[in-house]
Amino acid sequence: MTETNIAENFKIVRQQINEAEKKCGRKEGSVKLCAVSKFHPVEEIEEALKCSQILFGENRVQEAYSKFSALKEKGFNNLQLHLIGALQSNKVKKACEISCAIESVDRESLLPEIEKHCSFFNKTMEVFFELHTGEDSKSGFKSEDEILFCAEKIASGKFPHVNLTGLMTMAPFTEDEALIRKSFSSLRNLKEKLNVSFPQLPVKELSMGMSGDFKIAIEEGSTIVRIGTSLFGRRDYSGTENQGVNA
Repeated sequence: MTETNIAENFKIVRQQINEAEKKCGRKEGSVKLCAVSKFHPVEEIEEALKCSQILFGENRVQEAYSKFSALKEKGFNNLQLHLIGALQSNKVKKACEISCAIESVDRESLLPEIEKHCSFFNKTMEVFFELHTGEDSKSGFKSEDEILFCAEKIASGKFPHVNLTGLMTMAPFTEDEALIRKSFSSLRNLKEKLNVSFPQLPVKELSMGMSGDFKIAIEEGSTIVRIGTSLFGRRDYSGTENQGVNA
């Protein structure tokens, strides 16, 4: 995609986010744009940086490590990278090294791994618990009780290098707006429940909404929308194993 197209796309999407904020009476700037750059080259990320975009989302640790290490070597040190794809235990070390947040924590066993590696790197990792709310997605905690159990461990100080910052979900891929809203509202309700139970955390972020449903997500309380296709165009998945869209 050309530089002109990317710049125009960012302008359009940001305007749509602002309009959605105004429509539901939210403050302008209350929703952050996470530009999902997976399967897009470094050159396109650099074009996004020219549009004052600093928050990016990547699904695959190895790809993210390669691209964002190269960008940091070029002097782009203010980048914020969120990992939003399924995370394998053997990739946690690199994930902790390259990212500032992991949005796709979907099981308890990841927490001690993140703690171990962040302790080594002397950094604190912002984590989001992913809740499974859409039948099309297999990732995420399957129940709120599992999330409450893990939140209690973090709140107790068991993992001092892990901050529970937010929650993430993918709505079902459907044109049924009621089902999409149900997915997003369930995440919002869980956030409120966590903040009542564990006010010492607190959980501030709701990462929900992608290119096709982010306006609904904003109406339901999203604070981060993960958008890729509307910014960078369609991805080339040839030679890859797609592990969930998340954008």
